[in-house]
Amino acid sequence: MLRDLMPGRPLSYTELAQSLPQLSDKVLSDRLSELVAAGLVERTATNGFPRRTAYRITDRGRELRPLLIELYRTGLALQGHVIDVQEQPTR
Repeated sequence: MLRDLMPGRPLSYTELAQSLPQLSDKVLSDRLSELVAAGLVERTATNGFPRRTAYRITDRGRELRPLLIELYRTGLALQGHVIDVQEQPTR
């Protein structure tokens, strides 16, 4: 989730669910709530109809970027890949 939010543009719940199809709706909802509670993600909702909810990474969440890149590198290295990641990991 943080990887998908890292570019900074707000994403709807539906967009996040589509980017993480292996997660059930309950798990996605629970994880987003935890990230919001930790101050890593900001949740905004509109009052109109239909009601829209968007999630955006906070500055605090963005501080995790170097750690996420290192985790990505380590994961690939453990799989036997050699990489040079300068930017955000992408799929």
